Amino acid sequence: MRATPFGFFGKVPNSILYDNTKIAVARILGDGTRQRTWVFSELQSHYLFADRFGRPGKGNDKGKVEGLVGWIRRNYLVPMPRAASISALNAKLLDDCRGRLGDRLRGHAETIGERLARDLAVCRSLPATPYDACEKKTGRVSSLSLVRYRGTDYSVPTAYGHREVLIRGYVHEVVISCGADIIARHARSYEREDFVFDPLHYLALLEQKVGALDQAAPLVGWDLPEAFAVFRRLLEARMGKRGKREFVQVLRLLETFRRDDVVAGIKEAMARGAIGFDAVKHLVLCRIERRPPRLDLTIYPYLPRAIVATTSARTYMDLLTGAAS
Repeated sequence: MRATPFGFFGKVPNSILYDNTKIAVARILGDGTRQRTWVFSELQSHYLFADRFGRPGKGNDKGKVEGLVGWIRRNYLVPMPRAASISALNAKLLDDCRGRLGDRLRGHAETIGERLARDLAVCRSLPATPYDACEKKTGRVSSLSLVRYRGTDYSVPTAYGHREVLIRGYVHEVVISCGADIIARHARSYEREDFVFDPLHYLALLEQKVGALDQAAPLVGWDLPEAFAVFRRLLEARMGKRGKREFVQVLRLLETFRRDDVVAGIKEAMARGAIGFDAVKHLVLCRIERRPPRLDLTIYPYLPRAIVATTSARTYMDLLTGAAS
C-alpha cells in the first residue's frame, strides 16, 4: 500500500495523534479548530479514522513520538545511509524496525512484537481497495508530446498530442493517464526545468521522418545493446535509405515485446543472414510462441541470392569420360 503505514500493519487504528503539519492542517482557527487540507481529508475519508492534534508548541503532547524519532535517527540514520534508490532505503529501514520486534523494553513484560499484536487486535480492518497516495493534477499534452508536472516535462506517446490527461505524482515516479489508460510512466525528477523522455514515445513519428533518427533529442543517450547498431549497419549497407526506415520498424518492436526477445530475434536474424524487419518480427514471435521459424526467403528481395543450376546428365557423363581418359 503505497506511502501509508496501514499496508505494513494490515490494520487501521481507531484514532491517530498528529502534529500540526501543513500537509494535514491548512489553518488553525481562533477557537483551536483545525481546518484540514483537502489531501488529508481524502485520506481520512478513505480509512475512516479519527484524528487528534497536539497543541502548537507543546512537544510534551507527543513526547513519546519525539523520543522515538530521535532514537531512530541516532541508531538507523547515523552515519547517513547510502542506497541505490528510495525503495532500497525504505527496505533497509523496514528490516531495521522489524529487527526490534523481539526486544523487550524496560518496564514491560511483553516484547514489542507481542504488544503490537495486542494493539492490532482492536484496530479496524483495511478497506477493500488501497488509497492511491499521490498528488493528482490535470494537464494538457503539448505539441512536442510533453506534459509538465512541477516544472519538469515528461514525454507521452505522440498519438496523444493536445489531449487532456491526468497526472499522478508519487515520491519516486510520475504516472500519466488519458481516460482509463495509463499512457506513460516515468521515474520522477526533482531537477529544475528538466526533461524526461521515453524514446519509445517518439518512434511512430520517426517512422515518418527517418532523417531525424540521429538528431532526435529523445533518442540521445538511449542505451541499446550493440546488436541494434550492428543490425542497423547491415540494413543500411544492403538497402540504403530504406534500411534506416526498416531499422525504425525494428525499434518499434520494443513498444510491444520485451527487449530481451527483440535482441534475441535480431541476433538470430543476423546468424541466418535474414537482414530485414519482417525476419526479426517473425523470429521474435517464434521465440515467444515457442515454435520453429519458417522463413521464406523469396519475400526478402534485398537478400543476396545464390543461383544453383540444375545438374544435367550429359555434364555428368562428360566428367566420367574425362576421368577415364
